[in-house]
Amino acid sequence: MSSKAVLGREYLLAGHLIDRAGMPQVISTLGREAMEAIAIEEWMGASPVYTRRVQRALGFAGDDVAAIFKGMQLDIGAPHRFMDFRYQVDDARHGQFWLASCGALMDVEPMGEEFVVGMCHHIEDPTFDATAAATNPHARMRPRHRPPRTPVDRHPHCHWTVDIDPANDPIPEPDAAVVVARSLAAQVTLSPDAPPSYDGPFDPDFQLEHLPPAALARALDEVCLQGHLLVHSFLLSVAARAGDDGARRIGAKQLAGIGGVVSARLARSGAGLAEVLDLHPAFRPRAYVDAHIEERDGGVAVRIDDCPALHENGGWSWALLADDHAMAAIAYGAEPRAQVERRGDREWFISVGTEPAKEPAEVTLTRFSTGAEFVLER
Repeated sequence: MSSKAVLGREYLLAGHLIDRAGMPQVISTLGREAMEAIAIEEWMGASPVYTRRVQRALGFAGDDVAAIFKGMQLDIGAPHRFMDFRYQVDDARHGQFWLASCGALMDVEPMGEEFVVGMCHHIEDPTFDATAAATNPHARMRPRHRPPRTPVDRHPHCHWTVDIDPANDPIPEPDAAVVVARSLAAQVTLSPDAPPSYDGPFDPDFQLEHLPPAALARALDEVCLQGHLLVHSFLLSVAARAGDDGARRIGAKQLAGIGGVVSARLARSGAGLAEVLDLHPAFRPRAYVDAHIEERDGGVAVRIDDCPALHENGGWSWALLADDHAMAAIAYGAEPRAQVERRGDREWFISVGTEPAKEPAEVTLTRFSTGAEFVLER
């Protein structure tokens, strides 16, 4: 990759697109209403946990609107440019944000008003408040306007206020977040905390390039971990409805779909197969997924050694669900001629054949999202 900041924007987008791989599988198995309920539990479970992690990692603890917005700037729910958030802090207790362009809306508008209302009303209302409450339980996010768009080309796509009122009843910690906080992903220790790097004034034009090298490296690890926390929360919610076997099947398909799309995006930067696998957020951070990627014998060897992801609470992690098909989809994204051979428990060898394979169906389905081809710009 050309820089760690560029890679960080890819990681933010990758985390956001996880649902584009998982939710179609949920809809086909459990229906649209169950999908909405799972999405609410999934984000309410993960967001408060990783919001507090990134606050500690970058040293911007606080309980004001600025602290809420800083967390959102490093949240996979708001990947830079694809979800073009703009922020305004009015004072410590009041602020507003709007989306000049919303990639998620671009994905669901063609599906009809029912899906737009589901995302922009039913899912966002509780999950936005859960995100704000992780910083201050008296905070509330409320829409000034939001889709369905009237007129159909209305801009910005939505506009929200954030208000902190001590008279508001505190929002309790979501039950799902209490469970996710007990996960090994939530508790994993990454690199030593760098000196505070975003403890100054809120910067509405924040870019990853603004972080010093040590803080940027830590931020990238935290962003990758956000994806794992979201997946863990998702699988817990799916298992409660579809059983363990159903969750394992859906989780493996989710990994195949997003894994292949992310590999293809990373490969466009000029990275070869080994580098794509080494950088892939499904295998990072290394403190959680101890993956070893090595070029040898004319191919690439992949091995996942003993690590927290292989002992995750309830068994719900991608590392435990990675099967030959998911690995083939990840490799396909970087090299369509890739051939995957299992060499042992959690160990594969990837060689390059002469003919491209057929694109895995899960990858094709995930590429429905406009994010699959979205060009990220600073």
